[in-house]
Amino acid sequence: MRKLFVLVSAILLIGILAACSGNDSASGNSGDGEGSGESKVIKAGIGLNQDHPQYKGLLKFKEIVEEKTDGAITVDTYHSGQLGDDRSMMEALQLGTQEVVIPSTAPVANFVKEFSVFDIPFLFPNEEVADKVLAGETAQGLLDKLEEQNLVGLSYWENGFRDLTNSKRAVASMEDFEGLKIRTMENDLHLDAFKELGANPTPMAFTELFTALQQGTVDGQENPYATIYLQKFYEVQDHVSNTHHIYSPFVFMMSKSFYDGLTEEQQTIVREAAVEAGEHERKLNREANEKYLKELQEEGMTYTEITPEARQEMVEAVQPVIDEYKSKIGEETVDAIYQEIEDAKE
Repeated sequence: MRKLFVLVSAILLIGILAACSGNDSASGNSGDGEGSGESKVIKAGIGLNQDHPQYKGLLKFKEIVEEKTDGAITVDTYHSGQLGDDRSMMEALQLGTQEVVIPSTAPVANFVKEFSVFDIPFLFPNEEVADKVLAGETAQGLLDKLEEQNLVGLSYWENGFRDLTNSKRAVASMEDFEGLKIRTMENDLHLDAFKELGANPTPMAFTELFTALQQGTVDGQENPYATIYLQKFYEVQDHVSNTHHIYSPFVFMMSKSFYDGLTEEQQTIVREAAVEAGEHERKLNREANEKYLKELQEEGMTYTEITPEARQEMVEAVQPVIDEYKSKIGEETVDAIYQEIEDAKE
């Protein structure tokens, strides 16, 4: 009986070892080419919806990365704040629980103060100048500073020129700002600039904005035309003005802990993909903003053109804020950006 028990046990043990060996063999083809047996997954989130050029750019990034890594890296995309607002997603990158987010520079300034330079009102005269400056030494140097916050800045994308909407009245001059409750991002420079213009700025997460406009918690908001249209703000806003008060870049960033875990080849692939997808997103965004301004008017919004004289009055009104924040941002950074703007105009 004892011999029989030993024999049965040996047979069972051989069967178990064979089964384990078979499982290892079956899973061996799913690896990243480095013998780890596991592919890498990028969770990439944005606050805007699936119709916005930013999300289409993110899909382009996914396409490039998955193709060039032969599926060793897959990209899962999340829109409409499914993973949280910009700040909470940046914090998730720091913790290593999310891999990619593409916020505007305003919330980024909470992590690296020098990014506030891009929130200086009326900084860029046009998109062409913005393109040259963002590709320049100072702006690229700011991306490098993100590594101190356990983040890796890969490229700049485009949100675009921010314009004002509200449900109270047409805004054509400084006087028309008086008393308007305007939702802004959580950025002190934005807040103080709108106060100088006479408005009552109210910081609020983007995911809460539509309901706040609908319920009258705030009178208005400021965003590029594509965002205004695709978020259907025209349903709860009557007026739009081309204030063009801030040109807002997006910052494509990745978790440093994830980036450091990639091979050199994979790092090159994600960097180049972020740049290429950004060029695609920028083209789509400019086409969309031109298109959506017309559609906002077709939806019933009243469009108000800001005259050069009225805009200059606004520029002069916010100059004390710019002077105050220059030292907070970093005088060297501010001076360098202004110099590069002048160079880009030539």
